[in-house]
Amino acid sequence: MIKAFDEIVKYAKEKGPKTLAVAVAQDAEVLNAVNNAKDLGIAEAILVGDKEEIVKAAASCGVDIAKFSIIDEKDKAQACKKAVSLISEGKADIVMKGLVDTAIILKAVLAEEAGLRTGNVLSHVAVFEVNGYDRLFIVTDAAMNIAPNLEQKKQIIENAVKVANAMGNMEPKVAVLAAVEKVNPKMQATLDADALVEMNKKGELKGCLLGGPFALDNAVSLEAAKHKGIVHPVAGNADILMVPQIEAGNMLYKSMVFFAKAQNAGIVVGAKVPIVLTSRADSDIAKLNSIAIGVLMADI
Repeated sequence: MIKAFDEIVKYAKEKGPKTLAVAVAQDAEVLNAVNNAKDLGIAEAILVGDKEEIVKAAASCGVDIAKFSIIDEKDKAQACKKAVSLISEGKADIVMKGLVDTAIILKAVLAEEAGLRTGNVLSHVAVFEVNGYDRLFIVTDAAMNIAPNLEQKKQIIENAVKVANAMGNMEPKVAVLAAVEKVNPKMQATLDADALVEMNKKGELKGCLLGGPFALDNAVSLEAAKHKGIVHPVAGNADILMVPQIEAGNMLYKSMVFFAKAQNAGIVVGAKVPIVLTSRADSDIAKLNSIAIGVLMADI
């Protein structure tokens, strides 16, 4: 089981190279990450966007743009459509978001003519390496689904399990998070957690061991779980942290990046191919980590 990002990069080298279709590629940190991925043998890339701006961005960060093919498309929506069409045409394996709003690239991915829909919910899966822990954490959904209902939460968990599987964890432990550890009829997050646990017990939600509701402390800390008298295989041992809604997920994501200084990666799962989707504030290292996970996901 993969426990650190350097291991992810190592395995991505073995699985790669895959080809990225980078939508609106005129971003220095995106180009840095793509260049590093190419140099490491993880991924090739086709850059779609404003060619003049792409060349300028590459020059600003010392990337030799001659390594890459560029498709000149100044309109951002059209650049996203073209990047997605490269998947449909079999010329690329992974879509990567560049300097464009998430909604614009997802609209292109979900367009009927793209042929990338699966019928499942698309969800964002973030992966974190946090100092002091012996495993990687998956947080979902911090970026896409605003207030998912029970069925959507089930599919969000299934998407996260696929990412865990790609990293070698074939039965990840899933903690369904809430503010408290007991079911409270006034707190929908606890009711959903209870229902998801039942689905898991009945075999309707497979491939993982699920527990909840858990507060964050007793999901990740054995000491906190013991202190509160919580006895469950997931308590203190969670691999996947399922948040109740986007505000909680977004705050947890950014707390881990800015307070804990955790390494991170982000990917959208649920389409026929992985979509590398990071925050514009994420570093080029986070973007490289995301590409590496995308390569592992493209191979399953």
